[in-house]
Amino acid sequence: MQMSMPRPAVPPTVLVTGFEPFDQDPVNPSWEVARALDGWDGGGATVRAVQLPCVFGLAVERLDQALAQWQPRLVVGLGLAAGRSEWTPERVAINCDDARIPDNAGRQPVDQAVVQGGPAAYFSTLPVKAIVQSLRAAGLPASVSNTAGTFVCNHVFYALMHRLAERPGVRGGFVHVPALPEQAARHPGLPSMALDTQVQALRVTLRTALAVTEDIVAVGGQLH
Repeated sequence: MQMSMPRPAVPPTVLVTGFEPFDQDPVNPSWEVARALDGWDGGGATVRAVQLPCVFGLAVERLDQALAQWQPRLVVGLGLAAGRSEWTPERVAINCDDARIPDNAGRQPVDQAVVQGGPAAYFSTLPVKAIVQSLRAAGLPASVSNTAGTFVCNHVFYALMHRLAERPGVRGGFVHVPALPEQAARHPGLPSMALDTQVQALRVTLRTALAVTEDIVAVGGQLH
């Protein structure tokens, strides 16, 4: 009688998304950071990085494909917030597309719902305050953000949380990242953060998100 050997446990997958360049910029730090950790095994999970088009609608279609392909346990979306100097986990996504500029396909929705009939907002299910605490402890500038904007980043963030609401046990959220030094060189005065530093911040973010299931109680509010 031949005994079958037990199959080794497959580590869970963490999906990290970043965007293609937009607004005539040749680089997008969100994708550079995400792809730097593609295949990384950290916190007991394997990272898979997926690039999203900076296009309303199409970005969510690509997100849906990635969710179906990888069946992740955790999803972290990344996007550029030019002008920010810190790594900023987002607290909330709102059901509103209101584009100040056209996306990469020339689409510019104004006062439209991300999901018709959906809730006004979804909160991140990442431990955003614990992530900020871990980042600061590692010497990395970070703060909780209370607005993800109304462009494609918020569009993807809201759509992600709408989908995860029907996937018990899968958590997710979104982080806005600063520009890279090479972008600041083209736009003097623009705050920036080195790629290696941002990759380190993503490692800390993922480890914390995998280890902490209930967020800490800490000040993370803003006056305006």
